[in-house]
Amino acid sequence: MGAVQVQHYLGRARDFLKGMDLLQGDLAEYRFSSALLGIHGAISYCDALRIGLGSQRVSSDDHGSAAEELKSLLSARKYEKLQGVDRLGKLLSRKSRIAYTADAVRENEIKDIVVQADRFASWAEDAGKALKIEGWKDD
Repeated sequence: MGAVQVQHYLGRARDFLKGMDLLQGDLAEYRFSSALLGIHGAISYCDALRIGLGSQRVSSDDHGSAAEELKSLLSARKYEKLQGVDRLGKLLSRKSRIAYTADAVRENEIKDIVVQADRFASWAEDAGKALKIEGWKDD
């Protein structure tokens, strides 16, 4: 069952990132959508990794605890490349601002979220392969 769930969340993560990439051509019109797709892609990658590393739960409203659990699971496997978890934390800290607040969001902030989401996706893909997570495979 774990491999099936990993594939589910991995597929979802890749789908969100593809959507984010499609919308980048018109950031002026779809900037919030692009940023949120990137953040949700990172959350789904986190879920795929956590399930693949033995977690019994997926992210819900408390994404911060999911990031901490991911860090703990990676440390337990002696995976030393933890910079992705820090990047995930920064992306998660911006989710509410992008999705719910009335604050003005500058285009450069949106671009940074997109870049950070792409970098997190690359890190997660590398981690999933390096850790030989069951169910982790290329598209």
